[in-house]
Amino acid sequence: MHEKIKTIIEEIGLAFVGHEDVVKKVLAAALANGNVLFEDNPGLGKTLLAKAFARVLGLEYRRVQFTPDLLPSDIIGTKVWRQEKGIFEVVKGPIFTNVLLADEINRAPPKTQSALLEAMEERQVTIEGETFKLERPFFVLATQNPLEFEGTYPLPEAQLDRFLVRMSIGYPKSEDEEVEILKARLRWRKDDPTVDLNAVISREEFIKMQDEVENNVRIHEDVLRYIVRIVRAIREDERVEAGPSPRGGLALMKLAKANAYIEGRNYVIPDDVKEYAIEALAHRLVLKPEYSLEKGIEVEIVKEALEKVPVPKNLRY
Repeated sequence: MHEKIKTIIEEIGLAFVGHEDVVKKVLAAALANGNVLFEDNPGLGKTLLAKAFARVLGLEYRRVQFTPDLLPSDIIGTKVWRQEKGIFEVVKGPIFTNVLLADEINRAPPKTQSALLEAMEERQVTIEGETFKLERPFFVLATQNPLEFEGTYPLPEAQLDRFLVRMSIGYPKSEDEEVEILKARLRWRKDDPTVDLNAVISREEFIKMQDEVENNVRIHEDVLRYIVRIVRAIREDERVEAGPSPRGGLALMKLAKANAYIEGRNYVIPDDVKEYAIEALAHRLVLKPEYSLEKGIEVEIVKEALEKVPVPKNLRY
C-alpha cells in the first residue's frame, strides 16, 4: 500500500498545489478514522483540498455551508409525514456521506454545531429517536474562520475535543510557490480542477488501509509512555487551566501509527509522535484567563513539552 499512498498524495497535489505536508497530515487523520479542523483565513484552498481528497480516495463527498440560521435537521435529516403512505418517512441529511465538509462551522450557533457531535464521535445519527449507523469511512473536514472575524461563534471545548487534529494551511511560503498556483490555474482552464482527478483507490481499499493502521502497526510501551509524559507535561504547565484529556493521548497515538504506515513502517518511532503533537494537542488546552488572549501560546506550550520530555531510545520491536 505504500506505493498507493505516494500516488494518492501526488494525485491530490495536481489540484491542491504545494503544501504536501498538509495533504499528508489530512491523510493520516483519515487513516486514523479522525476528524480534521482547519482554522484559517478564507481563500486558502480548504474546500478544494476536501473535494480533491474525497475524489482521489473514491469516496462520496458532501458540503454543508454553515450559516446563523442553519438548523440541526438541515444536517442530520428529519422525519416527514407522507400522506399517501400514511407513515412518517426518514429524509436523511447531507451527513450521510463519507467525507463531509462543514464549511465555516463557527458561523452557526452552538445548537447546530452540536448536531455533529454524535456523528463525529460515535459514527451514528439519531433522528427523532431512531438511530442510524453511518457507513465507513466517515469523517468531517471542518473549516472555521479566526474568531476575530465578525459573526463567528467559538466552538465549545467538547466539540473541539472531537477533532483529531486542528491545523492551518497558511499562505504560500514563497513568491515562487504562489506563482505556481497561478500557473496551475492557467493549465486547468477551469475553477474546479478536481473533476479531472482520478480515483487512485476504492472505498473498500481505503477501509482496508484503516484496518491495517489499527491492527498491524505496532507501538512500543516506551513510546506509549513518551506520549503520556508529553500530555502530562502540558497539563502541569502553569499557564494551563485544563490540559488534554486521555482522549488527547489516544489521538496522538492513532496519528503516530498512521504516520508510520504512510512512511512504510509497521512500527512507531518517537519522530512519528513529534510530527503530530502540535496538531493533536494544542487545541485541547484551556488556558488560564491571564494567558487566554496571547496568540499562539498553546503551540508554544506543546513545543516546550516536547523539548522537556526525554525521547525514548534503543527501542526493540
